[in-house]
Amino acid sequence: MTTQHDVPIEEVKVDAEVDTSGLLCPLPVYKASIALGQLSRGQVLHLISTDPGSLEDIPALTRQLGDTLLGVERLEDRQLFWIEKGDRP
Repeated sequence: MTTQHDVPIEEVKVDAEVDTSGLLCPLPVYKASIALGQLSRGQVLHLISTDPGSLEDIPALTRQLGDTLLGVERLEDRQLFWIEKGDRP
């Protein structure tokens, strides 16, 4: 999988990771929002979720906040997201 910058997702420098395994909506979105609020523009959050609703919720969050969803990987029992913090404070 490659990012929007044509970089393989495995080579993206991750600045923070949040594992929300076992948590259901709205907690993965809430924890992702808190973590992104602590990052600077251009930094990347790696989010791990087991909530299938995250496949819709996290992309919606990034659109709402002006962040960039660099990649999504859907595994058997979890979803992985790479999110680049945008211009918001």
